[in-house]
Amino acid sequence: MKNWKPIFIENSAVPVFLSRFTPIEIGAITVFFLVFSRGVMSEETKRHETIHFQQMLETLLLPFIILYCWDYIKGCIKYKNGKLAYYTIRAEQEAHQKASAQGYTATRQRWRWLWDYKV
Repeated sequence: MKNWKPIFIENSAVPVFLSRFTPIEIGAITVFFLVFSRGVMSEETKRHETIHFQQMLETLLLPFIILYCWDYIKGCIKYKNGKLAYYTIRAEQEAHQKASAQGYTATRQRWRWLWDYKV
């Protein structure tokens, strides 16, 4: 499963629509095995979204969404800033920090992001 990749859908209206409801402008979003992007994705963005895909494979979709929302709410309470809260979500911390590392998804340890990153 480490070598599994999501399906990338570029030039999609999904991130544009969802950005209306978030404190950030969404460039791309992973929904289990599909990645929707508002434009053409760079290799770094593809790696970022592939990390999220791998996180979803580990936790399954519903637990991932619950944990993601929990981290976001916790960050909002702690920092009182939606944009900052987004960047403190554990899943986002790993994806942002490791997206530039080519080959990271092949060597990443499963489940480590749950303990290595704190809100």
